[in-house]
Amino acid sequence: QVQLVESGGGLVQAEGSLRLSCAASGSICSSNVMGWGWYRQAPGKQRDLVAIIRRGGSTNYADSVKGRFTISRDNAKNTLYLQMNSLKPEDTAIYYCKISLLTSEYWGLGTQVTVSS
Repeated sequence: QVQLVESGGGLVQAEGSLRLSCAASGSICSSNVMGWGWYRQAPGKQRDLVAIIRRGGSTNYADSVKGRFTISRDNAKNTLYLQMNSLKPEDTAIYYCKISLLTSEYWGLGTQVTVSS
């Protein structure tokens, strides 16, 4: 069993920055980790991919956050990060992290990010 806990959300003004963290604990073997991801869900909308980082380190971003957000990880700490710069009101959402293992995946409970104009 794996537990994910996100932190770092909050209220920020437009053009501000936040850094989200996602700490994983439990039965994690690095050789079983296929990748990590950040997703977000705004009120009344579906949960969408924000960014992923694969086992080998390659990354992908949603077009809406390219050039503003950076995903990274610390394998030694089993922690995922999302540096968010130049935030916009449309970035307001609950942000979730996900870890994909060989045969399963786990989600955190999310952290709220609110960007005021």
